[in-house]
Amino acid sequence: MTVLTQPPSIGDVLKFEVNPNYTREVVTLLAGMPYPVGAVLGRIAASGKYTLATASGTDGAETAIAVLLHAVDATLADATGIALARGPAIVSRAGLAFDASVDDDAKITAKLGQLAAVSIIPRDGV
Repeated sequence: MTVLTQPPSIGDVLKFEVNPNYTREVVTLLAGMPYPVGAVLGRIAASGKYTLATASGTDGAETAIAVLLHAVDATLADATGIALARGPAIVSRAGLAFDASVDDDAKITAKLGQLAAVSIIPRDGV
């Protein structure tokens, strides 16, 4: 029997949002990588482009402010994507994807707190 594998989708991340017309934004993703569904994003202050929220830095990307809702391949050039940019919203903590520098519980907790500051609430078991 053939086994089919389905990639993650928006339903694996987004569990509740008050109104898609209010909570979502079209964003420009910085070139250089494929961004998975659920990528936790920060915005580079100088360019306004979004990238994975890093554990530290001074360019603005170190603050988690959005969650990517669809996978986007920005390997070769900047690309546009749809991000959950504000709440009220609930996301599944298990569906979130972090930058490689966010590599321990303390750093993950910090990113979750930053998302909560924009009313994007991560929850376990949803």
